[in-house]
Amino acid sequence: MFLEQSLSYKNPFSLYILGSFVIILFIVFGQIPLTMVVIDSGVTDASDPMESIRALDKNLQLALLLLPFAVGFLGLWLVVSKLHNRTLRSIATSRSSMDWKRFFFAFAVWAAATSVFIALDYMIQPENFIWNFKAGPFALLFLIGIVLIPIQTSLEEYIFRGYLLQGFGGLFRNSWLPLLFTSVIFGSLHLFNPEVEKLGYWILVYYIGTGLFLGILTLMDQGIELALGFHAANNLITALLVTSDWTAFQTESVLIDTSTPSLGAELLVTLLFLYPIFLWITAKKYNWTDWKTKLTNRF
Repeated sequence: MFLEQSLSYKNPFSLYILGSFVIILFIVFGQIPLTMVVIDSGVTDASDPMESIRALDKNLQLALLLLPFAVGFLGLWLVVSKLHNRTLRSIATSRSSMDWKRFFFAFAVWAAATSVFIALDYMIQPENFIWNFKAGPFALLFLIGIVLIPIQTSLEEYIFRGYLLQGFGGLFRNSWLPLLFTSVIFGSLHLFNPEVEKLGYWILVYYIGTGLFLGILTLMDQGIELALGFHAANNLITALLVTSDWTAFQTESVLIDTSTPSLGAELLVTLLFLYPIFLWITAKKYNWTDWKTKLTNRF
C-alpha cells in the first residue's frame, strides 16, 4: 500500500519537518535571480513587491517565478535521498516504477476539459475577453510552459501527495488524517496569492478542496501519477489559453479575461461536479474498489 511503504524506512516525523525546511530554503534560494532582476530593472515597490515583478516582461516574469520550483526539486531530491535514504519513486508510487501512461491519461482528459470550458466561455461571453495571440511571445511562453510548469506542479505533488502524505501516514497510522492535513496545508499556502485579495478567503475552500481531490486520486490509485498529470494540465493549459490582471501567473496567453472576478458558481461546479466526474472516469478506467478502506484505513 502507498502510505504503509514509508514505515519500512523507519524515518521519524521530525525528519519530515527538517526535510520540509530544507526544501523551503532551496525554494527561497531559487528566488535570488528574480530578486536580482527586479532590483536591476530599477522598478521596485517596497509596499507591494508583486507590482515590481509585474513590471517585467511577462515571459521573463513567468520563467523567474517558476525557477524556484526547479531549485526546490533539487532540494527535494537531496532530502529524500540523503536525509531519508529513499528514492523519489518510493514517495511517489506503490508500483515498481512510475506509470507514465497514467500521467498522460490524466493530463489529456483534464487538458481537453479545460480547453473546452475556456472555448465555451469565450463563445458565450466574447465581450469578457481580449484576443491577445502574438506568435513570437506565445511561442516563447509555450517553451517556458512545457518545461517549467510541469516542474512546478510536480514539485507540489511530490511534496504534498507524496512526501508529506507518507510522513503524516507514518505519524498517524491511518489514511484520512494525512489526507486532511496535507490538503489544509496545501490550500493554506495559497493564502498570499493575488486571487485571495480579489475573490476573498472563500477561494481557500477551492484550494483545500483541490488538495482533497488530488489526495483522493493518490490514495485510490496508490500513487501520484494521476495527480501529476491533472495538476500539470490544469496549470499549463490555463497559462497558455487565458490570463487576467489579478492571477498569480500573468502570461502571453491567447486570451485575456477582463471580466469582474467572481467565485460562487465556478467553485461549486468545480468541486461538486467536475472533480467527482474526473474521479468517476478514473475509477472506471482503473477499476478502483474498496474506497472506504483506502481512504480511512488504519495500519
